[in-house]
Amino acid sequence: MGRRIDYIDDPNAPRANNVVPSVVAIVQDPEGRVLLIHKTDNDLWALPGGGHEIGESIADTVVREVKEETGYDVEVLSITGTYTNPAHVMAYEDGEVRQQFSIAFSARLVGGTARTSDESKRVEWFSSDEIATLPMHPSMRMRLEHGLEGSSHPYVG
Repeated sequence: MGRRIDYIDDPNAPRANNVVPSVVAIVQDPEGRVLLIHKTDNDLWALPGGGHEIGESIADTVVREVKEETGYDVEVLSITGTYTNPAHVMAYEDGEVRQQFSIAFSARLVGGTARTSDESKRVEWFSSDEIATLPMHPSMRMRLEHGLEGSSHPYVG
């Protein structure tokens, strides 16, 4: 898909021409570190995830995307938030401009071995202190913070 540019609350942002339901997974190891990928499309650190495909459940999307981008196998535990800000769009090189539609999940590591993909140039586990220093899009950081805060209710936004 190539590079992308994220716009939030930017009056000069291009108009959305697509909505693709997507997921991200907040996966922690036994030490409490969080699984992150260094993305190839925007050169930022992010939670693993991606677009929902026809014929799969949303939980299947989480499991597939984490496996594709990181090499790890996970089990979905719960929804931590929904993110549908119409003022957040992502413009891709091919002319697609997606309106944000993302569901964040907590997931448990069940196996696998770290590996990169076309979408991830690095796959690493980070502590909260380390995450604070990483280049990360504000919307991704918000998903991560909501997921780690331990609320009994998912964020709806």
